[in-house]
Amino acid sequence: MVIHTQDLRVLLLERADHPGWWQSVTGSLEGGETPRETAIREVAEETGLNADAYLLDDWRQRNVYEIFACYRHRYAPDTTHNTEHVFALTLPEVQPVTLAANEHLAWQWLPWQTAAELCFSVSNAEAIRQLPSRARSGKK
Repeated sequence: MVIHTQDLRVLLLERADHPGWWQSVTGSLEGGETPRETAIREVAEETGLNADAYLLDDWRQRNVYEIFACYRHRYAPDTTHNTEHVFALTLPEVQPVTLAANEHLAWQWLPWQTAAELCFSVSNAEAIRQLPSRARSGKK
């Protein structure tokens, strides 16, 4: 989930389990959730923002990536790859966020170029780099 403003400032969160690793909102499907329902829930859990109040855009992009070894314990045995669904949430302007203390240490809004450079995840950085061509006006 790439959360950004209309002028393409991007929200990044610093992981609590790996200080210095910055990323967008992420999460896993729970129960019978759709990817969209998961995106809405994860935004609320990780930032306190209500994704239903803004333009939530499913880019219909799927990325398959190798799971970092340090996170494989979260998956079924012998699972080495994951599929992520890319969404963007457009806010009219920078908003303060409320972090999930057990997941993140800090947050910051950055110009999209800087945010892409700071991301530890290659696929997250690539999604941010797509913002100038994919972002919509932010009107619901």
